[in-house]
Amino acid sequence: MTMEQHEDRYDILTGDISSSEPVTVEAVGERIKNIREAKGLSYDELANVTGFDVASLEKIEKNDIQPQLGTLVKLSKALDSAFSRLVSGVGSKLYSVTRKNERKIVSRSTSTKGKKLYTYRSLAPEVKGRHMEALVVTLEENPEQETSVHEGEEFIYVINGTVIAKIDQDIFELEPGDSIYYLSTTPHMVAAKEGKADILAVLYEG
Repeated sequence: MTMEQHEDRYDILTGDISSSEPVTVEAVGERIKNIREAKGLSYDELANVTGFDVASLEKIEKNDIQPQLGTLVKLSKALDSAFSRLVSGVGSKLYSVTRKNERKIVSRSTSTKGKKLYTYRSLAPEVKGRHMEALVVTLEENPEQETSVHEGEEFIYVINGTVIAKIDQDIFELEPGDSIYYLSTTPHMVAAKEGKADILAVLYEG
């Protein structure tokens, strides 16, 4: 395979996923706030259930902090709400066909120190009552190697770039075409080795 053929192959797979188009759906923080208020929960009550401090919860709702997927899973359990509802909203269809140029950024995540870690594009936000979330994710480097632990299962397939996956104490270097499946209850971290990397991520909330 020539270099040009190699690049064309991944352009077909990813589309223009490195572009910086704005988030096109209601911000994650607003969805969390609306669900919390609809359930009549105070910040203190949500903090007691999730283990997150009140200040962090307030920043998430104001979109000052962009929560990682593990954080969203814990919040969805505490709010008795589908994980997918927090990530990409409530769907209304029985199926979803998403063209590569129709993928919408549904969320971004940052580390506890404010460094951007991920950009998520949902592949099936219209499906109602779904228990899996399929995302194309642009990974950034994570030099602090912050790990996440939450309920559910995850499958990751590398599209482009080199990915570092740390599962408990084991570290793997994944190239395009490689994949990994793990229980999310195991401490894990997935990041680009250098610069950025693109992955297909399928998450089952459990």
